[in-house]
Amino acid sequence: MLAEVSTRNRVGPDMERDAILDQLRDLLESEFDIDREDVTSDALLYDDLDFDSIDAVDMMAWMVKLTGKRMDPEDFRNVRTVGDVVDEISRQLS
Repeated sequence: MLAEVSTRNRVGPDMERDAILDQLRDLLESEFDIDREDVTSDALLYDDLDFDSIDAVDMMAWMVKLTGKRMDPEDFRNVRTVGDVVDEISRQLS
């Protein structure tokens, strides 16, 4: 089960990409057992971080908790890298 996202950790429209990436590193380390050092903007979710379809669903659920907004599964199909996840979160907040 994904870690709870507290209101304190919820991102806002003025949150910087680095802060989003840092929270994403925390999530991937705690919930997916991925080393923080491996979580770079250009890391491929499926190839470099060994994501599978269940991991993608879990990631989408975390994004909903983090942003307070529902994500269209079709939009997530285009997400390939950690940087794409950060971009999608930023897009949802704008």
